[in-house]
Amino acid sequence: MDKTSRMLNRALSVDGTRIAYEQRGEGPPLVMVSGALCAAASDAPLAELLASRFSVFTYDRRGRGGSGDTAPYAVEREVEDLAAVIAEAGPGAAVHGMSSGAALALRAAAAGLPIAQLSLYEPPFQTEPARRGNGEYVGRMKSLLAQGRRGDALAAFLGAVGMPEEAVSGLRLLPLWTDMEALAHTLEYDHEVMGDGTVPTDLLASVAAPVMVVDGGSSPAGMREAARAVAEALPRGRHRTLTGQTHEVAPHVLAPTLMRFFTSS
Repeated sequence: MDKTSRMLNRALSVDGTRIAYEQRGEGPPLVMVSGALCAAASDAPLAELLASRFSVFTYDRRGRGGSGDTAPYAVEREVEDLAAVIAEAGPGAAVHGMSSGAALALRAAAAGLPIAQLSLYEPPFQTEPARRGNGEYVGRMKSLLAQGRRGDALAAFLGAVGMPEEAVSGLRLLPLWTDMEALAHTLEYDHEVMGDGTVPTDLLASVAAPVMVVDGGSSPAGMREAARAVAEALPRGRHRTLTGQTHEVAPHVLAPTLMRFFTSS
């Protein structure tokens, strides 16, 4: 196959859940882990750029896209899902995680998954204990999801991450809202992955792989502080900043940084 063609497959997780993944390119294996409200398609632009040097695997985390969603949910099951995709990718696989996907990748590395190298973009931890208001939001979000009110849960999430109410109202009118609402039930999964939201220093101390933590130079100060704190807590961590970038990092800016890291570590 040519370097950017795709192969669609499903990996079998330990609990029998089928995890849909796509493979692009040829070369050393690289698995990408998406963040909240994202699936394999969200990682496609970056994967296409990396496929010139790597065999890139993107996958739908459980409950998303073409993947199953066996109850009850547990973070351990998501670690097993990633292990299944890594097994498909083959020995020596590297992993790149975005946002809450970065937090999941860290938990997988700490659990002993065979990750050769790990890159993270802005894992959304906090350097101080979570504010009381955040706890209230999580409780409300879970209640809305339990009532089947995915749209309202999605609106609550967007407000919690700083989107103005009028912007949320406008977003509800766009086709994108339907796609996001279809994934809203997995917001609860991402909050489980994040734990109490603070930098998990004890967990990070057990990560043996070399790790690069990247942030955007125009991201909020708290996000950048957390990225530095994660890098400092890792035994083999390093930190990079991409000037002018935000949490919505441009794939063509991030790709060269990842290529240099994965080919030099």
